[in-house]
Amino acid sequence: MTPANNQPDLVALPRKKKRLPVRFKKRGVRLKQHSLASMLPNITTVLALSSGLTSVRFAMMERWELAILAIFLAGFLDAMDGRLARYLGSSSRFGAELDSFSDFISFGASPALIMYLRSLHLWGGVGWGIILFFTVCMALRLARFNVVSIEGNAPAWSQSYFTGVPAPAAAMLTLTPLIMDLHWGEKTSIFLHPIFSAAILLTVSLLMVSRVPTFSLKKVSVPHKFVLPLMLVAAILVVALYSEPWLTLSLLAIIYVLTIPFSIMSCKRLEKEEKNAI
Repeated sequence: MTPANNQPDLVALPRKKKRLPVRFKKRGVRLKQHSLASMLPNITTVLALSSGLTSVRFAMMERWELAILAIFLAGFLDAMDGRLARYLGSSSRFGAELDSFSDFISFGASPALIMYLRSLHLWGGVGWGIILFFTVCMALRLARFNVVSIEGNAPAWSQSYFTGVPAPAAAMLTLTPLIMDLHWGEKTSIFLHPIFSAAILLTVSLLMVSRVPTFSLKKVSVPHKFVLPLMLVAAILVVALYSEPWLTLSLLAIIYVLTIPFSIMSCKRLEKEEKNAI
């Protein structure tokens, strides 16, 4: 019956349950549990990053030998993390990105800051601009490497060569003036002169972003007859590093630079063979 005020009765309708946004819904476990062994590559990368950045602290304390050793330790750990990932079957995109950030800190920012604190600070803003240029070139080189790795459009010959100087080698070459000064510094101070340091940093910067092919040892296979001689060379190298570390590292840097023309000729020959095979 309609009430006197001619208003219809209000019927209570069932209330709809409010749906929570998707982000508030209970989800299953998204991340699978990882064994400690599968985490070793990323742990090694973090150790490399920490060692590379610690080198700057040693440089601020003017403990230059320890600063160089920290960079080389970062290089050793950087070489190990990828091999561990492949051996343990735990390669991931996260690990690759973490490795790239570690390389930028350990081989880009840290060596540049060490050379600024030891030599290029004498030029003030100009010296700072030079190490900024080096750091930017390092970032561009790593970005190019990541893009090629993701797209997978690298030529076949790139398995035996790097495009430009790789990050660890660039760090070693950047620190070469300081390494040379540790050995010959008592006789001459030319190695830490800002002109010499700037020339090294600018040259290495351009080599990093260049298309110059440099040898890669990742895919090199050693014939059986050369295994024993190679082990003897490695033993001699270890002895030299223990007895005359700074002289040995200086000579290794010079030898690496001298191999670049041979890598260019070797790569051109390989490219020509690939074209003829098509």
